[in-house]
Amino acid sequence: MWRLIRSRAALEWWRQLWTKSSIRVLLSPSEAVTDQKVRYSRPAGQESTSFVTNLFSGHLVPDNIFPFPSVLSPDQAQSLQAMLEPCARFFQEVNNAAANEELGGIEEATLAGLKEMGCFGLQVPEELGGVGLTNTQYARMVEVVGMHDLGVGISLGAHQSIGFKGILLFGTKRQKEQYLPRLASGESLAAFCLTEPSSGSDAASLQTTAELSPCETFYTLNGGKIWISNGGTAEVFTVFAKTPIKNITTGEVADKISAFIVERSFQGVTSGPPEKKMGIKCSNTAEVHFDNVKVPAENLLGGLGKGFKVAMTILNNGRFGMASALAGTMRGVIHKAVEHAANRKQFGRAISSYGAIQEKLARMAMLLYVTEAMAYVLSANMDASVPDYKLEAAISKVFASEAAWSVTDEALQVLGGMGYMQETGVERVLRDLRIFRIFEGTNDILRLFVALSGLEYAGEGLRSLQRKLSSPVENMEAICMEMVMRAKRKVGIPTGCSLQGRVHPDLDDCTALVTKAIDLFGEAVESLLLKYGPAVADKQFLLRRLADAAIDSYAMAVALSRASRTLSLQQPTAEHEKLICRAWCQEAFQRVRTSLQEATSPQWERSFDNMKQISGALVHSNGPVATHPLGF
Repeated sequence: MWRLIRSRAALEWWRQLWTKSSIRVLLSPSEAVTDQKVRYSRPAGQESTSFVTNLFSGHLVPDNIFPFPSVLSPDQAQSLQAMLEPCARFFQEVNNAAANEELGGIEEATLAGLKEMGCFGLQVPEELGGVGLTNTQYARMVEVVGMHDLGVGISLGAHQSIGFKGILLFGTKRQKEQYLPRLASGESLAAFCLTEPSSGSDAASLQTTAELSPCETFYTLNGGKIWISNGGTAEVFTVFAKTPIKNITTGEVADKISAFIVERSFQGVTSGPPEKKMGIKCSNTAEVHFDNVKVPAENLLGGLGKGFKVAMTILNNGRFGMASALAGTMRGVIHKAVEHAANRKQFGRAISSYGAIQEKLARMAMLLYVTEAMAYVLSANMDASVPDYKLEAAISKVFASEAAWSVTDEALQVLGGMGYMQETGVERVLRDLRIFRIFEGTNDILRLFVALSGLEYAGEGLRSLQRKLSSPVENMEAICMEMVMRAKRKVGIPTGCSLQGRVHPDLDDCTALVTKAIDLFGEAVESLLLKYGPAVADKQFLLRRLADAAIDSYAMAVALSRASRTLSLQQPTAEHEKLICRAWCQEAFQRVRTSLQEATSPQWERSFDNMKQISGALVHSNGPVATHPLGF
């Protein structure tokens, strides 16, 4: 009885606290997340199985990560292995990345070989002329391409990862039968046309228009797209445009984005000259213009006004391939760096014996290890039809693109002057890599996407607790559990997040760091929601740090899962992978703690304000403001 009285007294205190503060400040979906991207996969109020999404609520939901997912059947694994060897040999013996770059295109022998191997339709079903690979099989194949030639990889990826992916995901039976066979064979190339001069990351601000004809048999398409991969060589385009849609209830007309399948053969489709770029020079990039193009009404893709969902789903679905391709890139440059470090002697010793080089090589190995883990957890989740993986996909793209840049930059440093020369090919890889942090969602925007999506989900959880507090008798057990968890976080006691039975005991120290990171994360998010309410959506300095903490927390979890599987299977590399996992988790946990402290610290808030003022002065003066050191 005394325990019940104490629970009711505590409950009343919590109810008063939440009534006074939270009703006014909790995030509401309409106010907090202005970016439409947040809503394209999970209906509001629906619970998510995503590890990252639940991280923002301080909850450990491990099923999609632990144990490390394995989705290939023996037959699928065997057929994949049979494809890998000839593909790798082709890129070693036939494809010439340097020659492709000098040509500004892909050599004919390479194109012919790629078509023969079916590389233009790797995920198209066999009955439609493709190879019919699963996501995991596809990821492994593009890893080989990424190791040898990112320019070719971009051309292939722009074609199938995004170019005709909309037809694969949203196309009608007629659309698939009409377009996929010739796209899968490489007879026709595809391109994804979203970006415009006035709408880069802000995809909702498109200016291209499509108006339905009075006879309702075609749409008239007008507008232009910029920086389109395969833009000058593609014959089939997935194009996004504003379409006027009338509300049948109110009679009001509003513009909404729709997607269309457009052929170059339609009169009025033209392309600009190839863009001159820093890297990926063999991949064609050009403007595409549409001048009164008549698009058959049956080429509407995914439904009228559904274009934003189509675009975001395509991009979300295609990001896993980028992570695996960049893992291949890292593996290739690490081989070059290690070979050089082992054979290059300075001061009478191989440079691999010096601590400065050893630290570089170790960090390169860790970044590769985590990127591979992210890529294959994500592809396995997709193959298993996990419903919510959008944050994991965004994180994988951000992490892989930044990891590959770091690894390649350090590989060039290990190689020294030789790395700066064209002969080794590393300087080309570095130039090719730079675009990956920009296209298909800039890393800055994706960080905001991760943070805002997670905050919205956490806000929904807090509102759910409010509703339970209004009916305490029916929800006593759930309320008490939430109260205990929050109280523990406040005083730094572990909340009971557990991976018991899911992780090899040799990695218990890493497990403790992962669960501690989740507790710290949940506490920080709740603190920010209660402090700022809807205004947190405008606190990009804070959002950046929340995203960084989420990225590191997820990276710890996938590394832990991968190493645990290797130990459990007693594979020959188990002890080495244990070392990688421990080193990674120790450093990543410190970064998580630092990021969360910066996000919640008043001192850092003052620093952010200083940065805002410095930036404002630069913009106002159109450049640096400080007086030159010499005074003139």
